[in-house]
Amino acid sequence: MPLLNSVTTPYAEAFLQVANETQQTEEIVIQAKEILQLIGDSPELEKALSSPILEKESKKKILIQLFSDKINYSLLNLLKLLADRQRIGILVPILERFLEIYRENSNIALATVTSAVELSDEQKDLITQKIISIAGTEKLELVTKTDPSLIGGFVASVGSKVIDASIASQIRKLGLSLSK
Repeated sequence: MPLLNSVTTPYAEAFLQVANETQQTEEIVIQAKEILQLIGDSPELEKALSSPILEKESKKKILIQLFSDKINYSLLNLLKLLADRQRIGILVPILERFLEIYRENSNIALATVTSAVELSDEQKDLITQKIISIAGTEKLELVTKTDPSLIGGFVASVGSKVIDASIASQIRKLGLSLSK
């Protein structure tokens, strides 16, 4: 990943600087997350953007048609610049690095919570408060995922800290203690 970071970091840092200077950082952060979600939900779009067969002008047209009225002008310019420089295939890592740098600069911790079922807003709030107290941070961004193999409970990770409160983990621990 260091090689990829050497390419993505300059774009991400420059774009964050533009977002800060135009005082549109919060709006652009939200839209960057939406683009990442859209690309994650559409493997066809990701393949089209990273395809060496499609010309850069075709990729720019796709981006303009998809996003021209829906995203900030600065973000659209970044997408067009990446298409021009034939770097649109690494859009996802660039946006992820942009969000990473934004979180670092804003002292926002990123927590991933994987649960067996979709969490309610009340459960998300309770988990968020617990993670904030454990992680020792004031601001937290929560990403939720579901994994039915957990059976019940959740697994939360913040940086290198992992909280495993899943039923599957408890069953594994019980099995290990019974085998001794």
